[in-house]
Amino acid sequence: MSEHTQHANVDPTEIEKFNAMASRWWDPEGDFRPLHQINPLRVEFVEQYGLGVAGKDIVDVGCGGGILTEALARAGGRVTGIDMSPDALGVAHLHALEHGLDIRYEQTTAESFAANHAGQFDVVTCMEMLEHVPDPSAVVRACATLVKPGGRIIFSTLNRTLKAKLLGVYLAEYVLRWVPKGTHEAEKFIRPSELMQFAEHAGLQEVAATGIHYNPILGQFFLSDRNLDVNYLFAAERPAEA
Repeated sequence: MSEHTQHANVDPTEIEKFNAMASRWWDPEGDFRPLHQINPLRVEFVEQYGLGVAGKDIVDVGCGGGILTEALARAGGRVTGIDMSPDALGVAHLHALEHGLDIRYEQTTAESFAANHAGQFDVVTCMEMLEHVPDPSAVVRACATLVKPGGRIIFSTLNRTLKAKLLGVYLAEYVLRWVPKGTHEAEKFIRPSELMQFAEHAGLQEVAATGIHYNPILGQFFLSDRNLDVNYLFAAERPAEA
């Protein structure tokens, strides 16, 4: 792992927040329990709208401790994970080694990485990360730079709605205590229309969008197109060159 000094689009408070939780990343009943629960759904969406994983060159932007990164590697992808939390990356690197997975991890911003690896990836994933940076549109542009012409980018984030604030912050953090208090700031959530605009300005075309929903009776998450009110996934494509 190498360190980069470009911190223009990084919130130090967010980095420290995830550094503090790093040791608990791979506890399926711990602070990142929701990520472990929704991860199969994220992989399913990448498989469908990223046009497959096996044999693809993939970069996971904002990979954290590597939950999605490892799942993509296990599905046959050649995966690189980038993040700005050194502690989370340390956990990710060690966990991959322990499980015999060949994953490259690098401490860098999306913008810095894109400057050196333009057009090198078939699939770019950027999940639960946009709402933690000062300028999410810059990350979307970096992802657009990283992907090959004809390649796909998969984003996920939370919608800036009252429902998302109630469920994603108050219920998840203060009532159910699924994640530590202060994990999310509702004012940083991103409306689908805003994300679509970021993508369009980056030269991307919308492919699909779907919501991540929770069934409290079954205690399970599921994907549904019925609305994007809380968590949602968004797939975009960099048009193939003529």
